[in-house]
Amino acid sequence: MSVDAGFLIEALIKIIIVFHVVLIILAYTVLAERRVLAVIQNRLGPNRVGTFGLLQPFADLLKFIMKEDLIPMAVNKYLYLLAPIVTLVPAFMVMIVYPFGPTVRIPYFGQVDLYVTRLNIGLLFVFALTSLGVYGIVLAGWASNSKYSLLGGLRSSAQMVSYELSLSLSVIGAVMQSGSLDLVEIVKNQSGAWGMGWHLFWFQPIGFAVYLISAIAETNRVPFDLPEAETELVAGFHTEYSAMKFAMFFLAEYANMFTVSVIATVLFLGGWNGPFVEQLPWLGLVYFFAKVFFFLFLYIWLRATLPRFRYDQLMNFGWKFLLPVALLNIVISAAIGVLTF
Repeated sequence: MSVDAGFLIEALIKIIIVFHVVLIILAYTVLAERRVLAVIQNRLGPNRVGTFGLLQPFADLLKFIMKEDLIPMAVNKYLYLLAPIVTLVPAFMVMIVYPFGPTVRIPYFGQVDLYVTRLNIGLLFVFALTSLGVYGIVLAGWASNSKYSLLGGLRSSAQMVSYELSLSLSVIGAVMQSGSLDLVEIVKNQSGAWGMGWHLFWFQPIGFAVYLISAIAETNRVPFDLPEAETELVAGFHTEYSAMKFAMFFLAEYANMFTVSVIATVLFLGGWNGPFVEQLPWLGLVYFFAKVFFFLFLYIWLRATLPRFRYDQLMNFGWKFLLPVALLNIVISAAIGVLTF
C-alpha cells in the first residue's frame, strides 16, 4: 500500500469518527439545553423517552424524518432548497482541523494524531468557512417569500457583518503571542504547568471577553438572537421551513456553537493542555471536551438568564463598544510583545 493511500484511509477513518462523535455531541447538547432550562425554570423537561430522557434526540430525529416536507407557494424553489445546505455544509467542514488532543499511542496502530488534518492557516480556514453560513440564512430569508423570513435574513446579515469584524480582531492578540495560525501550534504554545501558559492568563483576558461576546452574536444566540426573535418574527429566517430542512438549520446552529466553543478552548484555554497530560496523553482529550462542554453550558445558561437586546442596542454595542475594545486589545498585545521579546 502506498503512503498516499494509507494517508487517505487514515484521514477517511478519522473523518467518519469525528463526524459521528460531533453529531452525537450536538444531539445531546440539544437535550442538555432542554433539561438545564427546565431545571432553571423549575420544571421537568423531556424525561420520558428512554432512561432520564436519553433517547429523546433519536425521537426528535424520527419526528423530523416523518413530518410532512412542505414547500410554500410562490417561493424561489431552488434557492429555498439550497439555503439549508449552504448553512449546514460549512458548519461541518471545519471539523477536519479541530485539534481534539495530542498525539497518542493506540495498540496495533502506533502513534496517532487526534485531529484529521493540520493546516498552517487552520484559524483562517475556520473563519472563512463559518462566515459562509450567513449566505444560507440570507437565501432562506429571501427565497421563502415571507416578510418574517426576510426580516430575519436581513437582521442576520447586518448582525454578522457587524460582529464578524470584532470576532476576527479579538483573536489577533492570541495569534501574535503564538506566532502561528496553525491550531495545533497555538495549543502547543500554551503548554505550561497548571494552565499558566494559557493565553487567557497571559495578557489576553480582553481578547477572550470580546471573542466570547462576538461569537455568541455570530451564532444568533441569546441575548443576540434578533434574526430569530420568536416574539417578533415567529422564527425568523426559518419560519417557512419544516421537516428535515428545518432540522438542517437547527443542526447548523448547534454545530456553530460547538465550533465557537472549540476555538475558544484552543485560542484561550490551552486546548488539550492540563495537568499530567505529558504523562497521560489520553487525559488531554478529557481536558479538551471538558472545556468545550463548559462553553456549551455557558450558552445554555445565558439563554435562561438574559433578555434579548433591542435591535439598535445590538448594532450600537457592536460598532461603538466591541470594535474599539478589540482594536485596543491589538495595540496592548503588540506593546506587550515588543516589551517581552
